[in-house]
Amino acid sequence: MSPLSGSGPVLGVDPGVSETGWALVEVRNNETRLLECGLVRTSPRVALPERLRQIHAALSDIVARHQPSTVAIEEMFFLKAAHTIRGTLQARGVVLLAAAQAGRPVCEYNPRTVKMTLTGSGQADKSQMQGAVKASLRLNEALRPDDVADAAAIALCHLRTSRFQRLKVLDSWRRKAARG
Repeated sequence: MSPLSGSGPVLGVDPGVSETGWALVEVRNNETRLLECGLVRTSPRVALPERLRQIHAALSDIVARHQPSTVAIEEMFFLKAAHTIRGTLQARGVVLLAAAQAGRPVCEYNPRTVKMTLTGSGQADKSQMQGAVKASLRLNEALRPDDVADAAAIALCHLRTSRFQRLKVLDSWRRKAARG
């Protein structure tokens, strides 16, 4: 299934070793809805391989239960400590593995693109992003913790970006058809 197919929900994932946020978002009848969201938590007292296994098992279960059309994940961009980078990259790897094992396409978005797509500013702060997610999904309260809100933002970014891509493809097709 193409990531631009538009059928089925999108699973947004914000990977981390301690906390991996996820959000399942869909557009139905021109309404964007949050179907389900959550957080996969692992304990720092547990060995890293076991923590990664737990993340993989949880995401594999989420993908199997919900059958998303696409898994959207943030590209890695770090201003953090090296030990945080390593763990996040490893958590990201098991998320990608779960998607690949389920045969789901993966789309990646850099943080600036996610911010720009949702708020119009690539420099948006956490509160602006929270507000954009809350408004886009017509929620009464902001999603918490931030990892879950970030996952929803990534899913929303994918939905908006892929919708724009479909319109560009359709517009190109119409221009070609009009020319003959």
